[in-house]
Amino acid sequence: MEQQKLPNSTLILVFGILSIVTCCCYGIVGLILGVVALVLAKKATQLYAENPEDYTGFQNVKTGKVLAIIGIVLSLLYAIFVIWLFATFGWEAMQDQELMQERMREMFDQ
Repeated sequence: MEQQKLPNSTLILVFGILSIVTCCCYGIVGLILGVVALVLAKKATQLYAENPEDYTGFQNVKTGKVLAIIGIVLSLLYAIFVIWLFATFGWEAMQDQELMQERMREMFDQ
């Protein structure tokens, strides 16, 4: 029987890469792509575990899974940072550069 490419192996790799690239989109886009990549990687890993001799492309799945985990961690860290910014400086300061500079001066002058 001829080996076939593991379903979604390239997609998992692409989503893993994109989860890292988009982690700075308030953490949301990277988080979504990372979780989707992990779910697809789990399904592909189960399929590969049943018949490893029938499929190729498992290296893409493993690499995509690692990249997705890194993307999820970075996205969560960035989301926590954004939440901290909003909690510390407020919504108004985030939209007004002068007010933000004033609040930063107040924060660091203490």
